[in-house]
Amino acid sequence: MQAPLRFQPLFREYIWGARRLGSVLGKPIGDAPRYAESWEIVDHGEDQSIVADGPLAGQSLSDLLRTSAADLLGAELACDRFPLLLKYLDCDRVLSVQVHPDDAYAQKMTPPDLGKTEAWYIIAADPGSLIYAGLKAGVGPEELRAACAAGRTEDVLHTLQPSAGDCVFIPAGTVHALGSGLLVAEIQQSSDTTFRLFDWNRVDDAGNSRPLHVSQAIEVTDYGRGPVEFQKPQSLATGGQRLVGCDKFFLDRYCGGSQHEVGGDGRFRILTVVTGGASVAWGDGQSMPLPLGQTVLLPASLGQVQLLGGDADTVVLCMGMP
Repeated sequence: MQAPLRFQPLFREYIWGARRLGSVLGKPIGDAPRYAESWEIVDHGEDQSIVADGPLAGQSLSDLLRTSAADLLGAELACDRFPLLLKYLDCDRVLSVQVHPDDAYAQKMTPPDLGKTEAWYIIAADPGSLIYAGLKAGVGPEELRAACAAGRTEDVLHTLQPSAGDCVFIPAGTVHALGSGLLVAEIQQSSDTTFRLFDWNRVDDAGNSRPLHVSQAIEVTDYGRGPVEFQKPQSLATGGQRLVGCDKFFLDRYCGGSQHEVGGDGRFRILTVVTGGASVAWGDGQSMPLPLGQTVLLPASLGQVQLLGGDADTVVLCMGMP
């Protein structure tokens, strides 16, 4: 694998979505009114990223892992399932209040899954938008259960007022919800396990409410975590900033106007452009444009690449495994 890989996005239509995946990020959405998510990189059961072009066009991410796991991921990370999932979210309305289990709990489920630790990068935020991130100090299982039963779940949640460029880290076990008016990039473990505590008493177009999982959510919540605050960026020797570093993934930010060296350590990288436009160069003079909203997977075997930022406003996110 001697070139970056581009994949076809998978779109999800939920009641809280709108159309900014197309109007802002340039995604090829259809005519439906509520496109909530664009899954950029995914290998989770039947949900599969498909290579969009080049000699591997038409192959799924699962196919690539089955035949070339070490080349794709790196020898130290080689496994039979891609470990991360990258998506964009258009939050036109507030999402459900929810919590995700950790790996130990998720492995006991039927069928078994990974836990779900995730991080959000705020691309755009309307004035007054909120993020619900963690429980208020002193809230335990009884207080949470009582708040849910009384329909006042938001009273026990810590809130943040985000701006573009903010980053929030949500480890497994953290109660959370994205508010309305947000456009977000999310990196997470490759899991789709969610326990809903509260869905704001809303129904879909057919008059049906979504199921809740209050008992499971209360069981998996980490009550020692408390309120969550915005991440504090840490400078990297490569010229970028580390926004999140944990045992599941890292999330770095590179700003435009200069060249950055990425990869070259025998491990894969994911790049996605959240503001402006960039390009990536590798090998003997080969290059690829990275317009706004474009995601590429850099195979481990590709080696180091040069990330070339556009104007000063360009922001590229880089993700991988520690």
